[in-house]
Amino acid sequence: MTSKQRAYLKGLAMKEEALLQIGKGGVTPEVTQAAAEALEARELIKVSVLQNCTEDVQEIAQTLAERTRSILVQVIGKKIVLYKEAKDEKKRRIILPA
Repeated sequence: MTSKQRAYLKGLAMKEEALLQIGKGGVTPEVTQAAAEALEARELIKVSVLQNCTEDVQEIAQTLAERTRSILVQVIGKKIVLYKEAKDEKKRRIILPA
């Protein structure tokens, strides 16, 4: 992914609300499944890490990206932005710049 594409996705993510929240349970299989389903439907999601979560936000972001096979766009504070291109071309909502 180029820096131009990453910047484009960051701009889109600014307008989005967090779809998922990760609490003291951390990255559970349920959270991973919910993130995967949200990525399939939307391609770009924002995840919020709650104050009661003791794990490192960067580690959570890496783990979630690996488990969902998505791209980690950015981590700002306790917000994580993930992107995964839709498998079906007809369902693609986001067209990345060249």
